Amino acid sequence: FINAGRGGSQVEADILECLDSGVLGGASLDVFGREPLSPESRFWDMPNVYVTPHVAASSDVRALFVHVEHQIARFESGLPLEHVVDKVAGY
Repeated sequence: FINAGRGGSQVEADILECLDSGVLGGASLDVFGREPLSPESRFWDMPNVYVTPHVAASSDVRALFVHVEHQIARFESGLPLEHVVDKVAGY
């Protein structure tokens, strides 16, 4: 599981439960519901969790919208999308 977007888009208790049960093999988390992440958080000590300091990327919101519009236009024209995750390669 990777979240470098918004802390409010994830439920940290659910992520912990899924990591504990093996449903998730790992997580890379750049954002949290409450920041900074508490020193007592279990995420810090989990070997299969990468915590980054909410600086995964600085984004120009206008550029993001331009990219999304470009991708939608490609999709609607039947062209392949750009920058698609290669699940076999892992990125």
